[in-house]
Amino acid sequence: MRARWYRHRLRFKETAITSRERLDSKTTYIIELWDERNPEVKGVGEVALFESLSKEAGPDFESRLDSVVTSLGRDSVDDVLAQVSESSIIFGLETAAASLRAGGKSELWPSRFTRGEVPILINGLVWMGDYRQMRERIKTKLNEGFGCVKLKIGGIDFEDEIELLRQIRKDYGRTDLELRLDANGSFTVENALERLERLSDFGIHSLEQPIKAGQPENMRRIAAQSPIDIALDEELIGTRSREAKVALLDAINPSYIVLKPSLAGGFAHASEWIALAKERGMGWWITSALESNIGLNALAQYVALQNPAIPQGLGTGELYVENFPSPLKRRGENLWYEVS
Repeated sequence: MRARWYRHRLRFKETAITSRERLDSKTTYIIELWDERNPEVKGVGEVALFESLSKEAGPDFESRLDSVVTSLGRDSVDDVLAQVSESSIIFGLETAAASLRAGGKSELWPSRFTRGEVPILINGLVWMGDYRQMRERIKTKLNEGFGCVKLKIGGIDFEDEIELLRQIRKDYGRTDLELRLDANGSFTVENALERLERLSDFGIHSLEQPIKAGQPENMRRIAAQSPIDIALDEELIGTRSREAKVALLDAINPSYIVLKPSLAGGFAHASEWIALAKERGMGWWITSALESNIGLNALAQYVALQNPAIPQGLGTGELYVENFPSPLKRRGENLWYEVS
């Protein structure tokens, strides 16, 4: 086996704003695998490092990629995966290995989705901005036909966010539009329940990560008392062993978990999280994490295999000025795999 990696810069069409940061561009890494006996066929994966959310980021990250490439010259992909701890590298290797097995084609895991028979239902994502920008973005998503919209909150004045929700509900009732919120840990322990109470007036489906991760006792209390179903997102990052996953879910008892495979240990770990959530009657969905079309293609095909029951948080590659070719096409609120 042979491998190489290279950097790729993704440029946003508009500045992406969360409660943590502002992004105009993002560096991602592409890894290629091939058998030296058949070098024309390459498997391609994305090492989708998310610097602000992942503890993996650092000055030695690229040297770690070098070590992985060197290991692939003497060990099998499975052996290397067993030794790697970085979620983004695991995600990239899992995808590249599936791509190589598929002969370098875009169809990694055949399903009704990749045959073009069924789509994946997705939510529309409204990034933070000022009041005017967010209101226009909401209108755009609704005009595009989304029945479920997720708003990132915590980046502007809370009263302005309340007014935005009030305006939405004037035009779209609870049965017409599902609203999800993502606070990205922007609430404090002291104000979280008061804010959740006020937000509950607008028929919110769920709210992700009200307070910063790493406060399980406070999160459990908030989840138990909140009038809105609580979903864990950043809280899951870095939890790898089955025992630790069980302990976290049982300690907090959320209504939903939101999984980003490129941050939460790759696809194998995502499958374990889903199984544990189902055992406890918790809902789940998969969310992309600013991947390029290479990562998004793998995510969508993986999601299709899980037979999702509710809208997923998958991107469509439309955030970036330039992107890799993709078989994924969005039509309204549905993500389709276009068979060539």
